[in-house]
Amino acid sequence: MNKIILMGRLTAEPDLKYSSKDTSMAITRYTLAVDRRFAKKDDGNKATDFIRCVAFGKAAEFATKYFHKGQRVLVEGRLQIGEFTNKDGQKVPTADVVIENQEFADSPKNGQVAPSSSAQASVASVDEGFENIIGETDDEDLPFT
Repeated sequence: MNKIILMGRLTAEPDLKYSSKDTSMAITRYTLAVDRRFAKKDDGNKATDFIRCVAFGKAAEFATKYFHKGQRVLVEGRLQIGEFTNKDGQKVPTADVVIENQEFADSPKNGQVAPSSSAQASVASVDEGFENIIGETDDEDLPFT
């Protein structure tokens, strides 16, 4: 199984490009700064990993439109390992998270309204048959116990 779930902050604005094939597809790349769970031993600061992410199609357009530098997002995807040849002819390994689902991890600020979940559902994979429960509920309200 190849499954990755990350929460981090965008290091820059997402970069949107379109493929040059006959049927052009949106491709957005962005980098997430993800704090490690535990602090470094020497200075007490948390170590941070910078993880490259790539989204395709409607998910790419969504990320470009709604995600901004410094914003905290939650992504789900798969790790894809590859390589490219640089201008010196050397092969350089790459590791990217190919986004399958992405959402906001911060609450809206300054009265801004985040896109509705239906807007996110159109660009992200959503499991059918599950309902989001917002706020506190009694166990009696749940369809299972």
